[in-house]
Amino acid sequence: MGNNFTVNMDEFLPLRDVVFNTLRKAILTGELKPGERLLEIHLANQLGVSRTPIREAIRKLELEGLVTMIPRRGAEVAQITEKSLRDVLEVRRALDALCVELACDRITTEGTEQLKRACDAFEHAAKTGDVTTIAAADVALHDIIVQATRNQRLIQMINNLSEQMYRYRFEYIKDESRHDNLVEEHRMIYESILHKDKEKAAEASKVHIDNQEKSIINQIRLEQEQNDRRR
Repeated sequence: MGNNFTVNMDEFLPLRDVVFNTLRKAILTGELKPGERLLEIHLANQLGVSRTPIREAIRKLELEGLVTMIPRRGAEVAQITEKSLRDVLEVRRALDALCVELACDRITTEGTEQLKRACDAFEHAAKTGDVTTIAAADVALHDIIVQATRNQRLIQMINNLSEQMYRYRFEYIKDESRHDNLVEEHRMIYESILHKDKEKAAEASKVHIDNQEKSIINQIRLEQEQNDRRR
């Protein structure tokens, strides 16, 4: 396990929560990879804590579906499966369509200008080929649309789903053949919101999610085939 993530102490949080947040982030960003074993003693030494908060964090991560307990092997980072992907994207598809429809009504002139700049920034990021840079530009763009809804409950739900999407987002952005399509899909969403065309905006956002699903499922299947060949 050659990870170099560290624990950031927070004076307002109990140690078990700090450890949980640290491990959760490492899984969501892919520092801890699907199938990687979570050895309590190793993680305790790495993070400079006792094994108790590690054990508690692993239990909570299992409840979130990010960790799987394997007989005779112990805790492992959960595999990215087609079922888990479909479950997240099914909800995200409906919420994203709602977000763009509300944004058509509620986005300000400043908001549309920010969205245009975010589209340009994403196009520039896509040319770098750097997964982290592209993912950050993608999140920033979608965040403008979500904030434009001015619906705090919806913003909260989307943020929660976005965290669960991190693992899949990296898989998606690894597929360089999709970068030009992503740029085009973002432009279509922006244009629809600019012209306050709710129907077109909702359709564009659904296509955006559907294409992500197809691409990530291809990635999952490809990695599964590679793993099967290695065995």
